[in-house]
Amino acid sequence: MIEVNVIRSNDHFEFDVRVEENGSETQHRVTMTRSDYRKLTGGRVTPAQCIEAAFKFLLDREPKESILSRFDVTVISRYFPNFREELPKYIQS
Repeated sequence: MIEVNVIRSNDHFEFDVRVEENGSETQHRVTMTRSDYRKLTGGRVTPAQCIEAAFKFLLDREPKESILSRFDVTVISRYFPNFREELPKYIQS
């Protein structure tokens, strides 16, 4: 289960994300600019839905314990160059 809570919502979004799997959980703090949100989603989904999709993408590639505890959503592309191209598939699912 992925739970996304919006902490701050202005030009810079901030989210508290809790991931629960197999009886354990991890906590993450994620930031995203409004500009990056538009680039990633075209405004088709909420910012929280974008972050949830980003975590689904990450969890398909690594265990929750390997996900950084604090990061900006743009960092994902450094580790996974195909993130921007693949994200729409996770938004639709």
